[in-house]
Amino acid sequence: MKPEGGFSDEQKEYLAGFTYGAELARALRGLPVLSGGGARSSGTQLQLGPAGQGSPSVPAGPERIHWEAQQRVLDSGGKLAPEERAKREKNPLDMWDELAQRASRGEFPKGTDVFLTKFHGLFYVAPAQNAYMCRLRIPGGELTAEQLAGVAELADRYGGGYLDVTTRANLQIRQIAAEHAMQVLYGLRDLGIINLGAGGDNIRNVTCSPLSGIDPQELIETLPYARRMHHYILNHRAMYGLPRKFNIAFDGGGRIASLEDTNDIGFQAVQVPEALASEKLPAGVYFRLRLGGITGHGDFARDTAVVVPPDEAVELAGVIVRVFIRHGDRTDRKKARLKYLLDAWGFDRFLEEVEKEWGRPLLRTKQPLPGRGVTEHRTAHIGAHRQKQPDKWYLGVVLPVGRMTADQARHLAAIARRYGDGKLRLTVWQNLLLTGIDTNDLATVQGEVEACGLHHRATHPRAGLVACTGNAGCKYAGANTKKHALQIAEYLEQRIDLDVPINIHLTGCHHSCAQHYIGDIGLIATGVEVGDDVVEGYHLLVGGGWGERQGIGRVLLENIPAQQVPETVWRLVAAYLEHRQGMEEGFAEFAKRCSDEQLRAWIRQAVQHAATLA
Repeated sequence: MKPEGGFSDEQKEYLAGFTYGAELARALRGLPVLSGGGARSSGTQLQLGPAGQGSPSVPAGPERIHWEAQQRVLDSGGKLAPEERAKREKNPLDMWDELAQRASRGEFPKGTDVFLTKFHGLFYVAPAQNAYMCRLRIPGGELTAEQLAGVAELADRYGGGYLDVTTRANLQIRQIAAEHAMQVLYGLRDLGIINLGAGGDNIRNVTCSPLSGIDPQELIETLPYARRMHHYILNHRAMYGLPRKFNIAFDGGGRIASLEDTNDIGFQAVQVPEALASEKLPAGVYFRLRLGGITGHGDFARDTAVVVPPDEAVELAGVIVRVFIRHGDRTDRKKARLKYLLDAWGFDRFLEEVEKEWGRPLLRTKQPLPGRGVTEHRTAHIGAHRQKQPDKWYLGVVLPVGRMTADQARHLAAIARRYGDGKLRLTVWQNLLLTGIDTNDLATVQGEVEACGLHHRATHPRAGLVACTGNAGCKYAGANTKKHALQIAEYLEQRIDLDVPINIHLTGCHHSCAQHYIGDIGLIATGVEVGDDVVEGYHLLVGGGWGERQGIGRVLLENIPAQQVPETVWRLVAAYLEHRQGMEEGFAEFAKRCSDEQLRAWIRQAVQHAATLA
């Protein structure tokens, strides 16, 4: 008997799942499928969904793995998250015509279509801006001079006339009008840039060691693997529509870490020497598998004791993603990342499921294997450095908070064509590398970079700045992070000459796109009460790091009004310069050595000393 007032949503979903199970059992036994109860026959497919609602058919292709994972939630009486229901009702990969029609009408998406449109790299960022942001896919961060110049042209014609480099070695075009959305997508494809899955519940831009192929100390080139992973994603529809976003990185063991320990899957190059080799583990270079990194939730990727031959890494990553697809949380978006499945299951059970999915055992060793042969060179992504190729240099260019104008982008592209190898590399620190420069041209290139208003000095305060978009372009952010980051840099420039690099990360919300937890100094936006008003402000963290200096920053100061942040950072940096134990002690090591009480006291006392450094 139907209850008075009708069924609740939970009851409807439970009944839909129960009905599906019964109808599927009939279909498998060759019996006719009934038409009542929220399911109906349609050729060879079942049309399923909550009772009384229209719903899509059971997918027959690769997407079925997602549909089955969702159905298991419903069959158990669970309730799908709204985003999961949206993906179930409409496959976002099949929206191309809908996007084109919407653009022809000059309209932005509404309702759940805002979320689904992100699968095509288009983010409607209202109320921050009544415009789209378009996120690209630049696998491994490398693009040609022609591509950069072409993207700059798109930004000039259809966007705000500037480009943002992201913390995934990627690019964004902002301030795109509704009617120009398709022109941007057409233009990107004409440039050979396919950004399908750049947003939404998908695998984001695949990163690798920024010096791949030019680092004299790397164990293996990782750019080819980032590209292979990119094309694997593009050509396997099952890799779209995950429980939540997903990050993959390859580290080659060279002078600059790829921040692989902050990714869901991190492949770290290691060497198996002859002395440790065996029949199952011959001598050579392997990737050690790390899983579950998500520093915005306070966790690094952890070692699994699994090693994989490099040529099998992409396939293994696909297998891991499929296990996540089958078992990741589809009900609670806050718990839908890989870390939480690992926390719930433990690594042993998860790896057992990976082996079942792959159909073969994983190669494991508990022996410590040599990886990065030298201490990480923290400033190797800024300034001039020799490549492993004879008589060749690369130059790391500082992009203030990751932003360059379209004119600057064209200028850098022209430099790469004239003096370099015709390519440029973006990094996870929101800067850019010009590669393949002859020794005789290096000084000229440095001058050309300065001529377009950019820097290349590693100790410059702007060299270590990382900032997310902030509330000027993101609805989640609680402060204008890029503006405040530049204010910090200007304040420091006027008062302190840095002799070592310091990373300062500003993020606008808990999503931690700027990874504030791993900065020497991290700042996360918050509202701060000042009298009767609430103003933009930050909590300040210290002691974060990655790689050999791995650590989650701890909160030192809370609720600092934004206008007081530059002076506070100045006092903290001045205290470090006065009380460090020699130049070899970096800021993170200094912060870990000192107590919070001591640091706060030095901040109060630092004004007089800092003034002498001006």
